[in-house]
Amino acid sequence: MMPLTMAKPGETVTIRKITGKDEVRQHLAELGFVVDSSVTVVSEIAGNLILQVKESRIALDRTLANRVMMAL
Repeated sequence: MMPLTMAKPGETVTIRKITGKDEVRQHLAELGFVVDSSVTVVSEIAGNLILQVKESRIALDRTLANRVMMAL
């Protein structure tokens, strides 16, 4: 497993684990980041990511993106 920040733009990855405090995990879940769901990296600027989650585009800063663990 690797953090989401390691994904390259254009890659679609599967979320395997979300780390952090309960509030952080709950916030990410409300945004659509749940285990076994797929997200696509749209773009990356200085470690901050724009992600396609279902039909929405969401921006995550590097700190939050490092809490989401993925499998290619």
